[in-house]
Amino acid sequence: MSRIGKRPVELPSGVTASVSGQTVEVKGPKGTRTFNATDDVSLSVDGNLVLVEPRGKSKRARQQWGMSRTQIANLVTGVTQGFKKELEIQGVGYRAQMQGNVLKLNLGLSHDVNFEPPEGVTVTAPKQTEIVVEGIDQQLVGQVAANIRQWRRPEPYKGKGIRYKGEYIFRKEGKKK
Repeated sequence: MSRIGKRPVELPSGVTASVSGQTVEVKGPKGTRTFNATDDVSLSVDGNLVLVEPRGKSKRARQQWGMSRTQIANLVTGVTQGFKKELEIQGVGYRAQMQGNVLKLNLGLSHDVNFEPPEGVTVTAPKQTEIVVEGIDQQLVGQVAANIRQWRRPEPYKGKGIRYKGEYIFRKEGKKK
C-alpha cells in the first residue's frame, strides 16, 4: 500500500482544482498547471481535497498511485508558492549579470555565454556571483538550473564553477612532488 497515495492533496484557499477524465487542472494565484494521470489511477475532487485511488492491485497501479499524488501536490505548491533554485558562481573573474531578459555569463571561456530562459521561468542575478531561477513548474526550473550549471560545472581541485547553493563539492588533493 502506498502511504503517500493514501493522503489526499489539500487545496489551500485561492486554489481550485478540476478533474476531466485523467487530467487535473489546478488554478492558483501564480498561474494554471495541468497533469495527465495514467489509466492506472482514478482522480476525484471532494471539496478542497483531491483524491487519488488505484484501479486494481497491479504493481504498476500502486507505483502510479503515489507518483500521481506527488505530482498533483507539486502542482498545488507551484501555483501557490512557486519553485526556486539558487546557484553560486566561484572562480576568479567568473560572474553573471542580466541584460534585459538574457543572462550573460562570464566563465573564463573565450566568449561570454548568453543564456535566454524559456517561457515560464524567471532568471535573476541579484549579485555577480549568484543566480536565482524561479517558476511554477518544478521540472522546468530544475532543468534550467541544470542547463546553466552545465556551462561550467564545479571542478574538484579548486572548486571553481557554477554550483547549487549549499552543494558540497568533494575536493581532491593536487599532484605532489
